[in-house]
Amino acid sequence: MVAFYALVHKDDDSAFGVSFPDLPNVFSAADDEDTVVANAIEALELWAEDQPIPVPSTLESLRERKDVREALEEGAFLVRVPLVEHEGRVVRANVTFEAGLLRAIDETARRRGISRAAFLASAARKALGT
Repeated sequence: MVAFYALVHKDDDSAFGVSFPDLPNVFSAADDEDTVVANAIEALELWAEDQPIPVPSTLESLRERKDVREALEEGAFLVRVPLVEHEGRVVRANVTFEAGLLRAIDETARRRGISRAAFLASAARKALGT
């Protein structure tokens, strides 16, 4: 899976700002730290819909960049943001679960009015973003 590093900036009186050193036109923001990566994933996915995807820089090469070093010195921090590409096609998968866990998944999906597959896809997207 392709992933890009993002710089997260936070001033005392502002939301979290997210920028991608490899992708100068991609930005995101989040009101709290728990949603930084999820919002960054969404920004990255939206950008990738219309752009060729470059090879991401390594963590080591980013740390050598003057602009990244300066941002880190000013209090920013780096997070790894996975790019989950939407191919537009659905693939069937056979998975195995412990019976009690599967029952809990089905009950939760039913309460939410969604299918088991939709619930599992949602949970996977959430897990990839943390």
